[in-house]
Parts: sequence; structure tokens; C-alpha cells
Amino acid sequence: MTNQYVPPQQWKFDNNNGGQWAQINRPVSGATHDKELPIGKHPLQLYSMGTPNGQKVTIMLEELLAAGKLDADYDAHLINISEGDQFSSGFVDINPNSKIPTLVDHSETPAVNVFESGSILVYLAEKFDFLLPRSGNDRVQVMNWLFWLQGSAPYLGGGFGHFYAYAPQKFEYPINRFTMEIKRQLDVLDKQLANNQYIVGNEYSIADIAIWPWYGNLVLNSLYNAGEFLDVASYVHVQRWATMILNRPAVQRGRIVNRTWGEVWEQLPERHTAQDITDVLSNKP
Repeated sequence: MTNQYVPPQQWKFDNNNGGQWAQINRPVSGATHDKELPIGKHPLQLYSMGTPNGQKVTIMLEELLAAGKLDADYDAHLINISEGDQFSSGFVDINPNSKIPTLVDHSETPAVNVFESGSILVYLAEKFDFLLPRSGNDRVQVMNWLFWLQGSAPYLGGGFGHFYAYAPQKFEYPINRFTMEIKRQLDVLDKQLANNQYIVGNEYSIADIAIWPWYGNLVLNSLYNAGEFLDVASYVHVQRWATMILNRPAVQRGRIVNRTWGEVWEQLPERHTAQDITDVLSNKP
């Protein structure tokens, strides 16, 4: 192979290698610029973007509000990761890993910073006693699938999604490697859902909220536009589940928050009141 890559003795950073994120990615952590984060009127302040990881938290918050837990009202501030907002001094102060989403709970003294989407889901579930069994085998199973998602999604996002949709050049080996793994994961889900209405039995939980933005969006062909390539129609049980979750009003509301792309009724860069979402969804044909 004449074009085979030979790794150097020691890797050196080069941000001229192309790709959508080349100008903001770097091999070190910390802030690149000074900027304070805005703070709204609600105790819960979310700093995020409407990616699958961001959708997990906004869907959870909307489910809490739909269940009448009014203390879960929140402000959602846009962190535009394509412009490097996650490297501001204010964001790094609450999340040294510079990844969205990050939640700050000002109802506690001192305020509590929660980062990593799975951790935020557990924090909110425990704070409001909602969508996570308190103990026993059911709780263990929900946590099993939550951690399954946290371990599996990087293969879908950073692996398959990167090489299939975002890499400046298409290479057969990584696309084939990650496609095989994503289809295996879809098969795992399909077999689980063949005998369960939701991810864990017949009860909706944070496991569904965590998994749907990645694998639900994937099989509904709204992620990477890879439905035909992956033959998502063949995963009939995942299809049934994904459509059922999408039909939940709180999911329809939460999925558009901090979103800046798509149809006009799918875009809500920032959310500060329930009416903000209602106004955007009113444009849906």
C-alpha cells in the first residue's frame, strides 16, 4: 500500500489536517478565552447544544415538567461547540472537560455543577425521584442500560459518525469497522426490545431517555442520514420503540432545545420559558 500511514516516533499536533472540527480541536485542556456564562432566572441552568448528548438532558427536563415537577423549570443557554464556546473560562470553570451538556443547580448551597450527560440524568432522577427506581433489580437494570449507552455512543458518534459523515476523506477500513460495531449494537437493542415495551420492561426510564437521542434518531434517519446504509428498517423492534418515544410530547419539546439546524420548527437556540418551545412548535406543518 503506497499511501499507508506510518506513525512517527512521537506524535505532534497539527490542526491543518482538515475536517469540520480542525480549527477548535487541540490536545490540551483549559480555557482559550475569557467569557462569563449567562445566568437566567430559574434554579436549574443548562449550558448545552442540541446534539444527542444535549437532547438527553432537555428531554429529561421536559419530562419532569410534564409530570408536574415545576421545580425542574430551567434556562437552556446555547454553547456552540463549532465556535469553541465550550473553551470559555466560564464554561471550563463548571466543566474542566469542555464538553456539553453541563448543568448548574442553584437551588443547592453552594451551587452544584453536574457534567457528563449520564451523570446529569441520574442527578435529576434522584433529585426529583423520577424515572429511576429507588432500589432493587429494576434500578440495576436501568443503570446497566444507561452505562451501556454511555459506553456505546462514542462508537456511533466519534467512530461511525465521524468517519461516515464528517471526515474530510472517506476511508473504507474505519467506516467498515465502525459500521460493524453499530449494527451489532442495533442488534443488541433489537433483541432487548423484542420482549420489552421500553428498554427495561414496561416502564419508561432514564435508560430510554439516554438511548433514544442516539439510536432512536439513527433508525428514524435523522442522524447522519445513514438509514439506508445501515439498513435500519430491518431492526423492527428498535423502529417500534423509537417511534413510540418520539410521539411523547416531552420528547418533541426537549429535542428542539439548543438546536440551531433543521426545519424552522426544530430550532430553538435558547429556552427560558415553556412558551419558547410552544411558539417554535406552532410552526410545525
